[in-house]
Amino acid sequence: MLTKRFDAALTYASGHHRRQLRKGSGIPYVAHLLAVAAIALEMGADEDEAIGALLHDVVEDGGGPAALADIRERFGAAVATIVQANSDTDVEPKPPWRERKEAYIDGIAHKPVAAVRVSLADKLHNARSILQDYRLHGEQLWSRFSTGSGDDVRWYYAALAAAFTARADELGPGARAALDDLQRTLDQLDALTGR
Repeated sequence: MLTKRFDAALTYASGHHRRQLRKGSGIPYVAHLLAVAAIALEMGADEDEAIGALLHDVVEDGGGPAALADIRERFGAAVATIVQANSDTDVEPKPPWRERKEAYIDGIAHKPVAAVRVSLADKLHNARSILQDYRLHGEQLWSRFSTGSGDDVRWYYAALAAAFTARADELGPGARAALDDLQRTLDQLDALTGR
């Protein structure tokens, strides 16, 4: 069962991301956070993981180390560990895109299982959104990404899928459906883009 801690985390996340929209859309960013939390819960996440899902982008999206310390104080060390593991950087300006993504992928092998479940939920929702947006906007979609290349984005998600699959047994039975859904989504994207 979820407690008032989850409610407090939702308020915290909503407040932090209140002025943000999903890339290239008019969709409030909190929709992504709710989706990631829902996917994580459907995989069997506990409350710490669900809270981590709500807060997974706070540090990376402008909160930095101060926000991580605040999250640790408010929601505990387990949540802070999940959030930190799901932040590809807290440095401004951000390092080059490829460098950050390669480090993130390499890190999946060593991250705590709870953090990997949240990462899988995050990347599955992102992949679904990319597929939906590609159907609406076609190749123009790739200009939203800092890499600017559909090939780079597809490389990243294929590498993520492989890294998650390597840890499938540890992620528990609830994660299998999410892994299958991620692969189906990527296959559909490849089919649409002619790759």
